[in-house]
Amino acid sequence: MKVLHLISGGDSGGAKTHVLSLLQDLNKSIDAELVCYMEGAFAQEARSRGIPTTVLEGSFTSAYRRTAEIVRSGNYELIHCHGSRANLMGVLLKRRLSLPFISTVHSDYTLDYLGRPLAKATYGRLNRFALRRMDYRVCVSDCMRNTLISRGFAPNEMYTIYNGVDFELPRKSVDRTEWLKSIGCGFTPDNIIVGIAARLDPVKDVATLIRGFAEASRDCEALRLLVAGDGQEREMLKKLAGELGVYEKVFFAGWLRGMEGYYSAVDINVICSLSETFPYAVTEAARERVPTVASRVGGLPELLKQGVTGMLFDVGDCHTLAAELRELAGDSELRRRMGDAVYERARRDFSAAGTCRKQLEIYEKVIARYAKRREKLRDGIVICGAYGHGNAGDEAILSSMIRQLRSMDPDLAVTVISRSPQDTRESHNVNSIGRGQLRKQRRAFRSAELYINGGGSLIQDVTSRRSLWFYLNTIKVAKEQGCLVHMYGCGIGPLLYGLDRKMSASVLNGSVDVMTLRDPDSLALLREIGVTGPELILSADPVLSVPPCGEEQTLEFMEANGLKADGSYVCLSLRPWVGFGEKAPCIAAALRRLCTEKGLTPVFLPMNYAKDEEVSRLVAELTGLEFVMLPEIRDPGLAIGVMSKMKLVAAMRLHSLLFAANGGTPSVGISYDPKVSGFVEYTGCGACIELGELTEDRLSELLLRLCGEDKQAELAENLKKVRAAEGRNLEAARRLMRRI
Repeated sequence: MKVLHLISGGDSGGAKTHVLSLLQDLNKSIDAELVCYMEGAFAQEARSRGIPTTVLEGSFTSAYRRTAEIVRSGNYELIHCHGSRANLMGVLLKRRLSLPFISTVHSDYTLDYLGRPLAKATYGRLNRFALRRMDYRVCVSDCMRNTLISRGFAPNEMYTIYNGVDFELPRKSVDRTEWLKSIGCGFTPDNIIVGIAARLDPVKDVATLIRGFAEASRDCEALRLLVAGDGQEREMLKKLAGELGVYEKVFFAGWLRGMEGYYSAVDINVICSLSETFPYAVTEAARERVPTVASRVGGLPELLKQGVTGMLFDVGDCHTLAAELRELAGDSELRRRMGDAVYERARRDFSAAGTCRKQLEIYEKVIARYAKRREKLRDGIVICGAYGHGNAGDEAILSSMIRQLRSMDPDLAVTVISRSPQDTRESHNVNSIGRGQLRKQRRAFRSAELYINGGGSLIQDVTSRRSLWFYLNTIKVAKEQGCLVHMYGCGIGPLLYGLDRKMSASVLNGSVDVMTLRDPDSLALLREIGVTGPELILSADPVLSVPPCGEEQTLEFMEANGLKADGSYVCLSLRPWVGFGEKAPCIAAALRRLCTEKGLTPVFLPMNYAKDEEVSRLVAELTGLEFVMLPEIRDPGLAIGVMSKMKLVAAMRLHSLLFAANGGTPSVGISYDPKVSGFVEYTGCGACIELGELTEDRLSELLLRLCGEDKQAELAENLKKVRAAEGRNLEAARRLMRRI
């Protein structure tokens, strides 16, 4: 593999460290060359590391022409850009060269030129223009990737790679006292030194550190502050230190030659930026076993776990920063323990070798995907269902499907047709198209390998005939555009109208390759209306494969919402439906009787918060009992974790019953639709009562009986069988895409 990197050559800090260390490691496996657009320290260090380096000085036009000549004659497979000038150069070259172009996003481009309005209006705007036109982008933290997704960048065209450092380098022994003396710093051996290594620019927010340090030093006379770096805010920061009365305790070292002495000198490392991706200052400090206190930005929380591998504070919160500095300054054992913990974590997950390995994987994926695109081969999956409506159950289906499908290929390109494309992009890290964007849908179908309709009950005409016609038309168009079509873990019906039955049978017979069905009733209905064309497979709902979140996260959520870990609770998940108002007093009375006899507290979990919260509150208030109304839970794993802590669940929403089953909690279904009673019967997860037949006595009897029985073993055995059936959803997709 042969790759060309483009960079301005005036870069410093994390970008410089990342590019040079990456190129040095890459050249052990591939041919990686570098073009800089100015001579200087960057190019000189690159040559000293043995990196093949070319410097192209002169006008932009001249540099562009000469870069194009290098690319044409170099037989490169990929061009990798870093920074605004290289990004602009790359996007102009991209118009003339049939090669994939990628850019590493080292920082938030909206904050790169703080305090420099002219540069922001020119270089900043050009960089935004160029970034959006790259083939792929590499972010140095998941947080930065999510930020770009929120700004409309396509998730399928982004990768994450964290900065890593070389933990195999031998540590140089540096005498702290001698090193401090060598830079003109008069701090003494008994001082506890807080340090920051950063450009003195507004985005680094060193002023917050000065304020926090001043507050902490009032209680800790031994504290001192070492500021390594230079920039436009140096004089302002000196003045601030003087105004706060700590000027004599702060030493401004300027730029340092090599950082070994810095990390040998400081006891506590600080990062207080307004924005970061994943700075080298945190991993370099970890390599030297120096604990870090950092603002809660970018990927820093990935490495720094509060009180374990580091300490965090909110941006600009100098008071919390001061408290954390005081705590660390007053406890040398805590500093040692935290330094050891962050070293072990960083060595395991943030090494230079790991960064290089990940970058090579990204190159291989990009080259393969670009080749498919150039040869106009089909690639990826389009999914359509009831997504973007704010329903936690439907979002859980989508999350589960994406997780399952990407188990075939972690790099699988997924596009979702959604009512709210932006929410879907941000929640699920996939490309998304609006339900009304028909041209974009057709374009997606023309390039996709597989179209998935599901899960949930989409082929039904009870809630809306118009939605049925939309889904049938989408299936038909996807097939016409050449997609394989899979209806995935879906429910069918009810279909009440003769025309709808006829249309459904026609489209499903003519356009669907495989249907995996979540319950036997759906399979029976398809046979009843004459669907024989597709392969029909009995499976189960994809949500049954979702694992609960960790115990710590569950308990933390419960505590934040007034639930005790050892409490006794019954969970209600209700929804508005025809006739619900008449039945609400019966539900409330049965619930009151259950809670009184069994000593339970009612907990309400609205699955579609905008629709369910009102009816949940109605029943809660009718009970006359103390109750807990949980906030919206978007993470299905967390919902399952919370359900697992309940003694019993009573639910109208199908996916509340699914979450309860996944959590091993028995449930009573209140059925407003055959899919609810069908699920309860198929899984054996509890009992069921029809909404129209519900009375206080009948519901009380079911609730009390299930609460008094030990159903755990039976439920676990039933769930094991149904989960095995659920695996047929992915098996069918694998066969269709020939990924077995």
